[in-house]
Amino acid sequence: MAFILFVYKRGGLVKLAWIAWWIVNAFWLALFAAGSIFLAQRDVDATGSIQTPEIIMLNILVLALPFLIPLLIQIGWLVAMLVIKNKRNKEMTVQG
Repeated sequence: MAFILFVYKRGGLVKLAWIAWWIVNAFWLALFAAGSIFLAQRDVDATGSIQTPEIIMLNILVLALPFLIPLLIQIGWLVAMLVIKNKRNKEMTVQG
């Protein structure tokens, strides 16, 4: 607990949150990219139907829909971190 308070007072908690934000974003981007590449590279799906460019784009769109929820969470996290950073900068300006 003392470590967390020490990190928080020195501004490290915000820095750790930013690092975590980038790591989580990289994970979701890699997962989406791998799924999209998989869908784009196959010529025939599991049912045996030929994948046309239109069907491939539709499949990628269907894959993108579940990724909207993490995207919204990440945008909320970004806004929260920016607000905390601005608040902290104003406090440092007033104190310094």
